[in-house]
Amino acid sequence: MNKPSRNQYAKTPLYIEIETTIMCNATCWFCPQKNTLRQPKYMEEWVWKKIIDDTRGIGAIYRPFLLNEPFADKRMTSVVEYIKQDPTAKVEFNTNGSMLTPKVTDKLLDIGVDVMRFSIDGLYKETFDESRGISYDKVYKHVAYFLEQVQLRKAPVQTEVRMIKLPNTEQEQKEFKSYWEKHKPDDIVFTDLYSYPWENQTSSTQLPCLKTEKELFFYVDGTATLCCWDSEGRQIIGDVKKENALDIWNGQEMKRCRDLLDAGNREALELCSRCDAYTNTDFSNWEGFDYQNYLKTAKTTKVIPIVKDLADVD
Repeated sequence: MNKPSRNQYAKTPLYIEIETTIMCNATCWFCPQKNTLRQPKYMEEWVWKKIIDDTRGIGAIYRPFLLNEPFADKRMTSVVEYIKQDPTAKVEFNTNGSMLTPKVTDKLLDIGVDVMRFSIDGLYKETFDESRGISYDKVYKHVAYFLEQVQLRKAPVQTEVRMIKLPNTEQEQKEFKSYWEKHKPDDIVFTDLYSYPWENQTSSTQLPCLKTEKELFFYVDGTATLCCWDSEGRQIIGDVKKENALDIWNGQEMKRCRDLLDAGNREALELCSRCDAYTNTDFSNWEGFDYQNYLKTAKTTKVIPIVKDLADVD
């Protein structure tokens, strides 16, 4: 069981997620993206540049996506180039792979990308088509090309291929693993299907939350949200158009939310009042939280999977 501990929050975030577009070409039935009406469709250039400029030199890991497909934004290689002007910065992607053409792959590897995760979610075409709604052939071709180029170039890129453990796919998961092992990604991961807050959830679990520890999230309009699972903007903590990104991270609204969450008081926050994330996490080492008392009094017993420090949007 995951058993995190906390002494104090860092003065700067480790991960910075930037929703440069709200667009996604997939139609995954389990993702709330298709119901999101945020505007504009693309983040203004000066806004994403400001976020990066505000956070230069802190050794951040940038994730230029949130509730979207990153390569639906044709500016993405320019975004990565801008991030990489900072030698301390790293870049991570989660992508469905369909828009990661060989041309984009070559450009990204020339610039330097650090982590690439491919969310594929099916080996059988019928499973894939049902869950993604995008071209099976394109995805498999693009992912294979990226992995091949990483090996040919000996590029220092961490690669991962992942599949959600959809119902009745146990045998397919075994075959998926065998298939992708031949292409030599660094990791092949099977993740549990989970629900976003307010997506069929009617209560919360009164536990702390790991999402405010290391991660800062920006919507396409420049507002910052408390959590990557906030699909509808229920917990806004700042606006980078009006504030410095690090001032948002260290601001009063972020502190208020952290204090409530550290005490396990999710019901006091609209977003978190319908979230049961981290139910299977042992918070006995979490400073200021009485985990043993929680175990005695907890009413919410449903367990949902921990997403291992990722904004799993694809």
